[in-house]
Amino acid sequence: MSHKNNLSSLEKSIIELLKNYPDASIPTPLLADALGLGSKKGHQKIKKCINRLSQLGHIIISKGNLVRLNETVVSDDKLMAGKLDVTSHGDGYVIVEGRDQDIKISRRYMGTALNGDTVRVKLMGYHKKSKKPLGKIEDVIERATTLFVGTLNEEAKNTYLIQADVQSSRIDFFVDPKDLNGAKKGEKVTFKLVQWDDVRGYPQAKIVDVLGDAGTNEANILSILAEKQFQSSFPPQVEKFAENIPYDIPEQEFARRRDMRNEVVMTIDPADAKDFDDGLSIKVLDNGNYYLGVHIADVTHYMPRESALDQEAYQRGTSVYLVDRVIPMLPEHLSNGVCSLRPHEDKLAYSCFMDISHDGSLQDYSIEETVIHSKQRFVYDEVQDILDGKAEHKYISELKTLETLAKILLERRFKQGSINFETPEPKFVLDDNGKPIDVIIKERLFAHRLIEECMLMANKTVALHVDSLRKKGGKSSKNDHPFFYRVHGKPDLEKLHNIKETAKPLGIDFNIDGHITSKKINELLKQTENTSIENIINGLMLRAMAKAEYGPKNIGHFGLGFSHYAHFTSPIRRYPDVVVHRLLKRYNSGASEYTYTQLEKIGEHSSERERYAVEAERDSVKLKQVEFLSDKLGETFDGTISGVTENGIYILLNDIYCEGMIRVSELKDDYYVYHQKLHCLIGRSKGKKYILGGSIKAKVIRTDLEKRQIDLALPDF
Repeated sequence: MSHKNNLSSLEKSIIELLKNYPDASIPTPLLADALGLGSKKGHQKIKKCINRLSQLGHIIISKGNLVRLNETVVSDDKLMAGKLDVTSHGDGYVIVEGRDQDIKISRRYMGTALNGDTVRVKLMGYHKKSKKPLGKIEDVIERATTLFVGTLNEEAKNTYLIQADVQSSRIDFFVDPKDLNGAKKGEKVTFKLVQWDDVRGYPQAKIVDVLGDAGTNEANILSILAEKQFQSSFPPQVEKFAENIPYDIPEQEFARRRDMRNEVVMTIDPADAKDFDDGLSIKVLDNGNYYLGVHIADVTHYMPRESALDQEAYQRGTSVYLVDRVIPMLPEHLSNGVCSLRPHEDKLAYSCFMDISHDGSLQDYSIEETVIHSKQRFVYDEVQDILDGKAEHKYISELKTLETLAKILLERRFKQGSINFETPEPKFVLDDNGKPIDVIIKERLFAHRLIEECMLMANKTVALHVDSLRKKGGKSSKNDHPFFYRVHGKPDLEKLHNIKETAKPLGIDFNIDGHITSKKINELLKQTENTSIENIINGLMLRAMAKAEYGPKNIGHFGLGFSHYAHFTSPIRRYPDVVVHRLLKRYNSGASEYTYTQLEKIGEHSSERERYAVEAERDSVKLKQVEFLSDKLGETFDGTISGVTENGIYILLNDIYCEGMIRVSELKDDYYVYHQKLHCLIGRSKGKKYILGGSIKAKVIRTDLEKRQIDLALPDF
């Protein structure tokens, strides 16, 4: 059905009027007068229609209630171009530039389009309940170079089909025997599309790589990486480039840098870390202020822009931290060797020195190229023991000073509107074959906070530095000293309302009327602290938050409460930090490095790569959780109800922080009805309630490694 037919005659009149002034933003009263509805009642009618048209995406309302046409959705027959993103359920979403809402494409309207393709889409209407736009793909403009994952099967002699993983594609692929690339029946493979012209036939594929026998840990982990377009090995030319970089630092490099080799610089990292990005130094000045040095591996010194190494790092965008391995952004020779700030070795660094007063405010700073010699490689547990007085160390005074400073910075940050998120993180104990034998929740130490606060301070300082460069030049144009920010917008209002409704039946009032502030969010998190729903509300709040992104437009960081923030402290494992180092160095020398437009493009790519990395990390955790519970079928666990839908109850198993689902069909003692406003299921006959945050015992009845899914049931009593 055409979406136009869903509009009232007044709504259609508003659109027709706006069509006559496509480039104008018209005040609401003027619009009312033009339509002969100047009365108070008429104004209310117009306002109601405008709000609905805005929700449907037909018009855009800007500041001061100015209304203009959203040209991208005016016409049914107008085709829009966008990128297709296919979910694991097989539905697609086309992301069209300039549109707030993605266009949903059901399977039957997908045609021959595949994940990542640039497509031409026709708007078909709007979903009755959600009002979200629905569309149909008319044709494929450009094929993506997407890497798919699946299992190779031999259907008949010399007839091969790849059964694509659920997460990878909705259809099987045909493979010509010449394109098998050594793969055998039953092996998990990565592959690319050769061609697909007719929706009635199989798409043709070419195998890129063999991941191992389907079902093995190696194949499962490599599949997760490939689904998110990451590969573990580096191209030979990149490895060769890296291997040719020497450890030795030339004398002229020492001469031109600030020499910190005699100062106490230390690193604090996890016990299994090898890529040491950051070191710290600390002094108390004569005036009582703190002089904090944050020393970062000088990756850009070794990675010329546009080199094979740089191009590979850009494509990867980030290191990926899976349950049983790290897929580094840079080859190991650099990430764990040349660039890593290893103890008792001379290393090149890019350092941010900050003079910080007793209230945590920045008094002065400098950003300098340095050479350091780390005196100590600490691990978090060791630092915590020293801070708690359980162990002695020759650098106890430095650590105690850092602890005092970190507490000051933390307190100031929360006072200024930073949101206090604490979510448990599961950690697996694996055997030699990668099989999970135990799961523990990672302990959050103040030693972790100590490092975080110092890094946040440096990241904020470098962003403020570039702002001050602009002010000195007396310019404010976006092309003057463009910079690469880490930005975070305000949370999704609709999702916050859902949290408010979710918390209401539990006796918790979440005040989100009027202006959304971090203070209100912190108040809610405080109310749920140490309750059964703490982790659930934290999780819902995290999902309601806008995604943090990279780009040259500075909208501030809502979650941290910072007006200026960039990523400076991890260039070994994040490409945006490499970009920030290059910009700072070039501005320091009076030149420029990237244009605003280039930074926009790098920002989009880096944000996408980061999202994919986070998804891969979560998938690897989920895989191990499913694997862990596969050996525990029939066992009962204590849990907390983390979600209630008409399809069933989601349960967070307490000890292993793992989520599974009891389907409604498994609730056999009654007929259960879903009450949307109360977020609960209620038995029609006996009145038993399943409500968010409730304690529950659940039995593991099924696990699916392929779908990374856990099915639960009520225990037999």
